[in-house]
Amino acid sequence: MTEPYKDQNFATRAVRAGQHRTNEHEHAEPMFLTSSYVFDNAEQAAARFGGDEPGNIYSRFTNPTVRTFEERLASLEGGESAVATSSGMSAILSTFMGLLSAGDHIVSSQSIFGTTRVLFDKYLAKFGVETDYVALTDLASWQQAIKPNTKALFLETPSNPMNEVADLAALSALAKAHDCLLIVDNCFCTPALQQPLALGADIVVHSATKYIDGQGRCIGGAVVGDAKLVGEEVYGFLRTAGPTMSPFNAWTFLKGLETLDLRMKAHSASALTLAKWLEEQSKVTQVFYSGLESHPQHELAKLQQSAFGGIIAFEVEGGREGAWKLINSTKMLSITANLGDTKTTITHPATTTHGRVAVEDREAAGISDGMLRISVGLESIEDIQSDLERGLALL
Repeated sequence: MTEPYKDQNFATRAVRAGQHRTNEHEHAEPMFLTSSYVFDNAEQAAARFGGDEPGNIYSRFTNPTVRTFEERLASLEGGESAVATSSGMSAILSTFMGLLSAGDHIVSSQSIFGTTRVLFDKYLAKFGVETDYVALTDLASWQQAIKPNTKALFLETPSNPMNEVADLAALSALAKAHDCLLIVDNCFCTPALQQPLALGADIVVHSATKYIDGQGRCIGGAVVGDAKLVGEEVYGFLRTAGPTMSPFNAWTFLKGLETLDLRMKAHSASALTLAKWLEEQSKVTQVFYSGLESHPQHELAKLQQSAFGGIIAFEVEGGREGAWKLINSTKMLSITANLGDTKTTITHPATTTHGRVAVEDREAAGISDGMLRISVGLESIEDIQSDLERGLALL
């Protein structure tokens, strides 16, 4: 179906793309809460099940509300096709189950979400898929880790929680030279700030739970790429295995996309202000935020991203005891491991998001016991600073 808004600007597509009005002429996108669909006749049913005629069959893999979300997100990321999934982790699982086989090899950044690493090491390994880990910003390490059976390079940029930034153009060239796929988790930036496909990535994955929703309401994920890899292979896995996004969640994410551009600019502006303030605090030993000139990939981030996002990591004096003391002193900040919310959240990565990662692997990724991660929300920046100041005074 032709996309009437494909030549419009990002903010317009975030509000309009993917919507196909029904005969009711609704203004807002409708929510199709149905498990199945009625066919005109037996011939049409056979044609749809056989793939000879497009159309709705069963909401595990065809639902108009979910399809609207998929088309809108694909438009924003610059992809041909998107597949919506039940969570961000199911987006990653669907990608690799759809595209890899036993005996294949993944090279992954060591700076990835802890649960993703568990997925690779504990579960994909059961099916004969091997993973090696390298430093995100060390291109030579990526080159050295590639084997004849390497099928994919996987990374998050900026990384969680260190805010390291990968050179996507360089990694794309490396992947193409070795006939590998470059798969990028774009959770922290979203397409509002960074578009990995335009920088040479083959596939983008999302936890829609985070900034795409933006208010901590629903769980969901998505995979974006071309019509073959995503539109056929990843979709084929979802159709069969069923890690499906619900229509209600898809509708919620559509509402999130409408304000994504505005929210990401606001999150980024407040995060930069907070990061600069944290650098000035005597009990803070280091701040990790790519918007700071002190960040080693600051210039690269300026090239790849239109802003620097809402996630800050920082280390405090006193190790885990100091970090926990600061967390426990907050009155307004939400103590939760989720991110991308309008409400500012704070967590201790070493014992939450990366708690299941081996200590040596966590240390190799730079995640210390004294590190905290903040997802800067949309409250007053002065109130966020005041809440942190109380804990810093106790260290």
